[in-house]
Amino acid sequence: MTSTRVAVVTGSNKGIGLAIVRALCKQFSGDVYLTARDPERGKAAVTQLQEEGLKPLFHQLDITDLESIQTFCDFLKGKYGGLDVLINNAGIAFKVADTTPFAVQAEVTVRTNFFATRNVCRELLPLLKPNGRVVNVSSVNGALALSRCNQDLQQKFRSNIITEEELVKLMEKFVEDTKKGVHEKEGWPNTAYGVSKIGVTVLSRIHARLLNESRKGDGILLNACCPGWVRTDMAGPRAPKTPDEGAETPVYLALLPTGATEPHGQFVSEKKVQKW
Repeated sequence: MTSTRVAVVTGSNKGIGLAIVRALCKQFSGDVYLTARDPERGKAAVTQLQEEGLKPLFHQLDITDLESIQTFCDFLKGKYGGLDVLINNAGIAFKVADTTPFAVQAEVTVRTNFFATRNVCRELLPLLKPNGRVVNVSSVNGALALSRCNQDLQQKFRSNIITEEELVKLMEKFVEDTKKGVHEKEGWPNTAYGVSKIGVTVLSRIHARLLNESRKGDGILLNACCPGWVRTDMAGPRAPKTPDEGAETPVYLALLPTGATEPHGQFVSEKKVQKW
């Protein structure tokens, strides 16, 4: 087992994830893992960064496959005895013009962006070493979607005592409501991506609270963030930010100095804490 520090970025063979790996390779003192569902694409991305003079490492990780997450977890435990930085970047978004039925979009988007991210957290958060950093890449679209929920849902999602089980039930209800065609009547906004990112931000708030209870004194900081509107396959060519600019806030949170006590359990955009 090595004493080298280790950072992991999920879904990082392209876009913001790749830019985050690039920045960490330059700024983080330790090993940086680029992960991807497809090993060929992942290794091609590693080669691209090596040609820039950087030294990322690769490990296969499909966040929608629990076995893949557990295999990676065992690898980190065996080689590093834990984890120092986790950036949950992997996610999907259907294009606006996509004709896939909304209920299908809702199920796939929530399953990937919320439930798969939650599974990664369940397996990897127990590996966090003292002064560990966790960054969940959420979106301002989640905050916008929250403002479009009815008052009852807004109150639940903003609650400081909502439990993970309650959040899971709400995410499941959204998907069920879309299948029944009643999601708008039930107070949900008409955005599967936005609701999935409400889930990611609220999950971050819950996990930060739980870390305060179970790991008090360990100096671990966990936050959600919005990288901004970034030119990627997902967000399209009209976005104002480059992927490297989009990486700035996630990397800032990943590299918060030892001894820092905040932000923690916050939603951060442009390196500033936003009201949730």
